[in-house]
Amino acid sequence: MKQNLAARLGGWSTRHRKTAIFGWLLFVVLLAVVGGASGMVEMTNSEDGAGDSVKAEKILEDAGLTTPASEMVMVRSAEPDGWRAVADQLAADIEKTGEVDDVKDPVRSDSGREGLIGFDMKGDADTAGDRVDPVMDLVDKAARSHKELEVYQFGEASSATWLDTVLGEDMKKAEFTAVPLALGILFVVFGAAVAALLPVILALTACVATFGVLALVSHQMHLTPTINSVMFLVGLAVGVDYCLFYLRRERDERAAGRDAETALRIAAATSGRTVLVSGFTVMVAMAGMFFSGLLLFKGFAVATIVVVFIAMLGSVTVLPAMLSWLGDRVNKGRLPFLGRRAERRAARPEKAGLVTALIKPVVARPKVFAVLSAVVLVALGAPAVGMKTEQLGLEKQFGKDAGIAVAFREITDTFPGGPSPAQVVVEADVTAPGFVNAVADFRKKAAASGEFGTVEVVTHPEKGVAEIDVPLAGNGSDETSKHALTTLREDVIPGTLADATEQAYVTGDLAGSVDFNEQLKTGIVPVFLFIIVMTFVLMLVCFRSVPIALVSIVLNLLSVAAAYGVMVAVFQHGWGAGALGMESVGAIESWMPLFVLVILFGLSMDYHVFVVSRIREAHDRGRSTRAAIVEGVQATAGSISGAAAIMVAVFAVFAMLSMQDMQQMGVGLAVAVLLDATLVRMVLLPSVMALLGEKNWYLPRWLGWLPHFSHGEEPVEPATRPLAHQPAMAAAPGPYGQRAGHDQDFGQGHHSGYGAGPGQRPGSGHGYGGHGRPYEGGGRRP
Repeated sequence: MKQNLAARLGGWSTRHRKTAIFGWLLFVVLLAVVGGASGMVEMTNSEDGAGDSVKAEKILEDAGLTTPASEMVMVRSAEPDGWRAVADQLAADIEKTGEVDDVKDPVRSDSGREGLIGFDMKGDADTAGDRVDPVMDLVDKAARSHKELEVYQFGEASSATWLDTVLGEDMKKAEFTAVPLALGILFVVFGAAVAALLPVILALTACVATFGVLALVSHQMHLTPTINSVMFLVGLAVGVDYCLFYLRRERDERAAGRDAETALRIAAATSGRTVLVSGFTVMVAMAGMFFSGLLLFKGFAVATIVVVFIAMLGSVTVLPAMLSWLGDRVNKGRLPFLGRRAERRAARPEKAGLVTALIKPVVARPKVFAVLSAVVLVALGAPAVGMKTEQLGLEKQFGKDAGIAVAFREITDTFPGGPSPAQVVVEADVTAPGFVNAVADFRKKAAASGEFGTVEVVTHPEKGVAEIDVPLAGNGSDETSKHALTTLREDVIPGTLADATEQAYVTGDLAGSVDFNEQLKTGIVPVFLFIIVMTFVLMLVCFRSVPIALVSIVLNLLSVAAAYGVMVAVFQHGWGAGALGMESVGAIESWMPLFVLVILFGLSMDYHVFVVSRIREAHDRGRSTRAAIVEGVQATAGSISGAAAIMVAVFAVFAMLSMQDMQQMGVGLAVAVLLDATLVRMVLLPSVMALLGEKNWYLPRWLGWLPHFSHGEEPVEPATRPLAHQPAMAAAPGPYGQRAGHDQDFGQGHHSGYGAGPGQRPGSGHGYGGHGRPYEGGGRRP
């Protein structure tokens, strides 16, 4: 019989162990070295966003104009003008560093108690953070030397330096916490050090290889450095999961009495095939991000697709080679208590404790459990109805007590619009009288509105470009500032500059945030439709079942809704935020809903494909649907619990990081995976499938042309001892999992006889399903 692709890959790797193992190592090292040497090319300002703001940035880039990184230092005294001597000296010292340009005289606040020093950093704004240390040292020295004064610094360079420090510490925390957590959980699952190390090593090497690939890709499609964090998160999760599924099936077959070679063949043909289907489904889901219209998400798509592909490739090639080479040494470093417990679980999956106690009542009373579990998920998702999204500002992103957030708040409250004014970028003949008059009208109209500060104009006659800085009322991100931005775009510019300019677009932090958010709201629709359609098609082709395809979509949407609801409850409404050591910010990061949707749709398919494949495998062997459900859930419960525990642990680590968006992502994904692996896959899925019964496998005749995929093992020699869950007299399964001998079905009764061919019911016999309904043997399966 023709083997499936996973079985052929597994067979090749076990026959060519050295080639597979050393080839993988060479592949990883080569990509890491080449990628590291090439370096990553980051997105430009005109690529990172959408709408008018990126059009403005594009005009500046095309003209060869770069906006320097601006910095501001505010000195506050208890008495009016008590700051002046220190501020004047500080301004002079900053200028002497040689790293700055255009140091302005201190500006006095309305109260007279504060003075603001403004200046620009020399050189490229993107690398200004590397040169701002001498300035920050002077500011720190002034603050220490004059305890009676308050000194605050904020700007693009200082905030970049602070951000790099925080992100670096956070990533170290994530890496040094997530990996040991994953190892600890795998120790519990397998009870042996070598078996626990294998999945983590393969996942980490997949991540290392992907780092190199992304560096090379960035030369064609520019990326953002934060993409590495997302890639590591997904890569560690799926890489460990795929190896765990494969390794667990191999150990189960060994525990059932198979020899090493046969166990590997079965694992390759079953779990290996599931890994391929699951990996491909995850990659297709991630591809939905290409429809977002944002380069940021296209980068996320590339990163996640590449790391999933590499992790999947390693799981079906290198892992079998390693298992074949190690043999029984995979149990080295065995922990006595955990090792014996793991062996008992593998030998008798039907005695899986809590799962056995739960699954039989679920299948016996599916209506009750389906309704209850659905109600829980809907209740958790209810807060998502009032979800509010925005691109979180500095204070919300890092917390109101963070040093950089305090400096930003103090400066913006005292000098509104100072650190981040809106910038109008104009293409025109800036020397023409018409343009000069238009700018004069612009100044008058802006002043009359009361929503803007002092307008500053810089012209570049040789480039035909002008930059008009317009400070916005408010703190630069609140509703007051947003209203001022709307007034600027829809009233002031059209009423003054339209006739005298070729193009006039507004950019700046707030404008970029608003444009980005609007594109996300538009882009999520095609992403959502793509994922829904492709998931349905893939599940339909894989399982040849319309109900299974529809159920997979509905269950995934319930998981996503529950994740949204918990995120809104904690971070928007503040329910339980204090107990979790987090801060409510009144909104969800604007990119989070789309990102969580895609990631969860991809990752949850791992569990769905794994469980349904085992159920279909049992059904193809002749089990009734309800008996197949029980067997499939029992057989996969351990693997799914272990995989979910690892994912939840990894995501929980990200929930403990400093940045609000990382916390939101960690909480949302951890909650969703936990619910998906427990309530959804062990209660809602089996109860819905039990309600559907034989209708689970319905396929219209006009779709009969769809390919057939085997969900069972390849033909193998009989086990050296009887399978733990079968009577000793049972014969070995034949091709396509034929029934032979006696086999206890779910409910009462039994059936016997020998199958007559692929996919056939045993030739004769009778029995009763869970509700006492008789069925006749001999019929061909749909």
